[in-house]
Amino acid sequence: MADKILIVDDSVSMRQMTNMILSGAGYEVVQAVDGKDGVAKMSADIKVVITDYNMPNMNGIEFIRAVRSGTVNKSVPILMVTTESEDSKKQEGKNAGATGWITKPFDKDTLLQTIHKVANPLAF
Repeated sequence: MADKILIVDDSVSMRQMTNMILSGAGYEVVQAVDGKDGVAKMSADIKVVITDYNMPNMNGIEFIRAVRSGTVNKSVPILMVTTESEDSKKQEGKNAGATGWITKPFDKDTLLQTIHKVANPLAF
């Protein structure tokens, strides 16, 4: 059974591109259009979450806080994948509970290596 990854991003093209990369690497992908949709799609079998920072309805920081304060899989690794690169934004993400940060545009190998690292912390 493939590890399940939740992608939370309001950009259709970003979700599709990330889905192609992850599906091609053997992951099962669940997609959410914003933070509220992401919270609704959280489940105990999600192995890693990838979220954007800037989204309507509920941004990435609010989404992370909601997951961390929830009852379903609240310790799941969450990667912020965003165009935001300021140190203050990264610190905000860390304070909210983000596990890691990848700045867009990113390459396929960086994404897959980071996912493997946070999903399998004992492997490193």
